[in-house]
Amino acid sequence: MKNIITIQHTQSMQHTNGMIGSWRDWDLTETGIEQAKRIGMRLSSELKGNQYAMYSSDLLRARKTAEIVADYLDTEPIFTDALREFNLGEAVGQSKEWAKENAACPVWPQTIDWAKTIDDRPFNEAESKREVWNRLLAFYNQIVENDDENIIIVSHDGTLSIFYSLWLGLEIETLNKCNLAGKAGGVSFLYEDSEKNRIIKRLNDLSYIV
Repeated sequence: MKNIITIQHTQSMQHTNGMIGSWRDWDLTETGIEQAKRIGMRLSSELKGNQYAMYSSDLLRARKTAEIVADYLDTEPIFTDALREFNLGEAVGQSKEWAKENAACPVWPQTIDWAKTIDDRPFNEAESKREVWNRLLAFYNQIVENDDENIIIVSHDGTLSIFYSLWLGLEIETLNKCNLAGKAGGVSFLYEDSEKNRIIKRLNDLSYIV
């Protein structure tokens, strides 16, 4: 049995300055710091002292979110590049306006970087969805097979969307037609029962940052 809580990192600088997030090390805003504190306080009250292993992306915005939340839960985050956001290649360090004007392939409506198919790259040297899936797969197998029943994962919107797809047992080709998107500070609850059924109890609950 597994209880997995995922946290999408809270508000960071690229949410307010018009720049691309990706592998650029943006820090949290003051709002993001307060949001992470609220998540930590509320999870601490809810989890009632149960011990959780915590894994986090090593990018600054996720790392800071994890460190703040971990202080409330008496745990130590383990940082890994497997949980990084999509690498957007030449778009890293560029503005979102630049990204809109320089996409190397068709992208989903209302997005600037979600390539239409799992093998397309929205920018030169960017990761495809398939490549992120493969990057995440070893980490995913590790945590579902280890002895930790209670796990917290702090990561990014795109990477978490892949993680949820793996959790539900979807085929990668499904991501040509669907996506499980989130917002900054969203908290999700995943559960595996004694018969190995996989459940997402709540997806991207934003009440933790209010």
